[in-house]
Amino acid sequence: MYTKILVPLDGSELAECVLPQVEAITTGCQVSTVEFVRVAEPIEILDGESRLALNEEQWRQFEKNRITDAEQYLAQLVQRLDFKGAQLETKVLIGKAADTLADYADKNDFDLIVIATHGRSGISRWVWGSVAERILRSACVPVLMVRAPGCVIGT
Repeated sequence: MYTKILVPLDGSELAECVLPQVEAITTGCQVSTVEFVRVAEPIEILDGESRLALNEEQWRQFEKNRITDAEQYLAQLVQRLDFKGAQLETKVLIGKAADTLADYADKNDFDLIVIATHGRSGISRWVWGSVAERILRSACVPVLMVRAPGCVIGT
């Protein structure tokens, strides 16, 4: 049923709570490929007319470092995993997380997206929004949302 799974991660332990579920699905469904993805969102911090007083070269280096950090995080994650029978891949994408991930999943023939949800509610949800929820609403691929341990359900 599932042969290619997309697992978006943000670098947090909370997001990694999906790993046991991904391993179980990979084993039980004989998944051939699991791709771990991290999205580097564009930073639009403006101080008047300039970007934090950085020149163009400094700004490019800052962006390059963010991508390198994301690549290193994913490489280290994959090194410690052993999902027997599945090829583990990594990818760093640039863009707004929810839209970029939904688009990437649709265009690359993924069968399933597995993502953690922080379980925010009330004002916190309104202020921060939910990347997982936006992916659920915009992706044409089935989405498995895994509730993070310790979440608080509010009214």
